[in-house]
Amino acid sequence: MADDTENRPSRERRRTGRSGRGWPLAAALLTLILVLVLLGRFFHPPGLGDLFGTETEDRSGPAVLKSIQDMNRHEGAAGAYQVVVDLEKDARFLPDAIRGTRTLYVAGGSVSAYVDFSGLGENAVTVDEKRTTATLRLPHARLAQPFLDPERSYTVSKQRGLLDRLGDLFSDNPASEQAVNVLAAQRIGDAAKESDLTTRAERNTTAMLQGLLRALGFERITVTYG
Repeated sequence: MADDTENRPSRERRRTGRSGRGWPLAAALLTLILVLVLLGRFFHPPGLGDLFGTETEDRSGPAVLKSIQDMNRHEGAAGAYQVVVDLEKDARFLPDAIRGTRTLYVAGGSVSAYVDFSGLGENAVTVDEKRTTATLRLPHARLAQPFLDPERSYTVSKQRGLLDRLGDLFSDNPASEQAVNVLAAQRIGDAAKESDLTTRAERNTTAMLQGLLRALGFERITVTYG
């Protein structure tokens, strides 16, 4: 019978060699996965979009009611707007490729115009003895805060420097769109101020009140603003 002790060291060397070669292979595979993830994160090469696909699961809690207020006003008109925001932030003494952002953002939103009835005094409505003539004195229509519609708003492009890209990796709120949202709301509000929304709201409020009072038997209804 052959002595197995002579073949034992050779078998041990083969097992050790196979185990030693496994670690470099695992390290190379891990490095390749990390490179692919970084490429997909920063450069978006074609063909890698679905390689590390993600699933979205809504874990949000229910909405919490914070306050309630009575709406003592009549919304007489509303305008829909769209604005393109091109916002660029640069760093002093650094090129844009290193530090800086530029966002091209399309925002869709609306602004309503309303007449507030909550502050009307006793002399705001005057009725004659026969209850056929009524005079109403109302404040001028005002503009509400702009409302941005998330279904009509989207980012066209966002360019970031290397430092900004690295910062997004460790940020709790990467690539925040708050700045462009605030600027878009301001632009939409400015456009509403230059339009005839308040005039249209007063005209529509007058028509609503005249129709309501005529249904109550009034024949002559005068509505003034200011």
